[in-house]
Amino acid sequence: MPPPSAYTVRKIASANTLEHRIYIEKDGVPISPFHDIPLYANDQQTVLNMIVEVPRWTNAKLEISKEETLNPIKQDIKKGKLRYVRNCFPHKGYLWNYGAFPQTWEDPNVVHPETKAKGDNDPLDVCEIGELVGKPGEVKQVKVLGVMALLDEEETDWKIIVIDVNDPLAPKLNDIEDVERHLPGLLRATNEWFRIYKIPDGKPENQFAFSGECKNKKYATDIVRECAEAWEKLITGKTQRGGISLTNITVPQSPDRVDPSSVNVPRGEDKAPGPIDPSIDKWFFISGAPSA
Repeated sequence: MPPPSAYTVRKIASANTLEHRIYIEKDGVPISPFHDIPLYANDQQTVLNMIVEVPRWTNAKLEISKEETLNPIKQDIKKGKLRYVRNCFPHKGYLWNYGAFPQTWEDPNVVHPETKAKGDNDPLDVCEIGELVGKPGEVKQVKVLGVMALLDEEETDWKIIVIDVNDPLAPKLNDIEDVERHLPGLLRATNEWFRIYKIPDGKPENQFAFSGECKNKKYATDIVRECAEAWEKLITGKTQRGGISLTNITVPQSPDRVDPSSVNVPRGEDKAPGPIDPSIDKWFFISGAPSA
């Protein structure tokens, strides 16, 4: 069992506000969850670190900010308003702890040979299916079980399925077929959720590569490695960064490594969350959403 996490969070402003930020700290020093947390949590590379962005059953679309220095977690904004996912019956918010793998990047300059679509310019997305509800900014140790490939506006958006290594079910879940055996219906619900969750906002159904099939652990592990290699090229300056902030504290081969004292991060605040518009709890009933 891994030791207790050395990672803590520093919260700025109230949750559910435009100003809210969650910085990740290691031993009290702010770091970048994108660049400074190692992808692998053990030497065998069988346990990975995952940053929780959105706890299960919540709706606020929190994500690592690629553009801001040290990449704090913030709520996504569209047309000046905070973004929340809608509740598409019977799903309440996200179905899993949703987050990202550190030190990974889906390269938008590369077209994947099987999905025929380029990367989405984000860290790899992760769905953690264990029983505990996570917290934004929490760093979990997880193992990889499989992957789905969402096709979002001509980009490949991989969704890696994982479980917390400390979950009671973790010893029994070692590949994607184990998920169906022990958690029947979860993969089907996951597929449906990603397919329909944008419909209430006037968007069409999302499409999948591989007819929505969930690929196995080996396939998922290969995707993780590819995205880790893409990040390595990004952080060492071998790939165009676009608008991504590469400021980091710990990556020795990075031209953007800085002394922690040179980064000005505001003091933490323990403020009560702001109010959420009650309409966020409304159910949306999506007709014609056949199961895959």
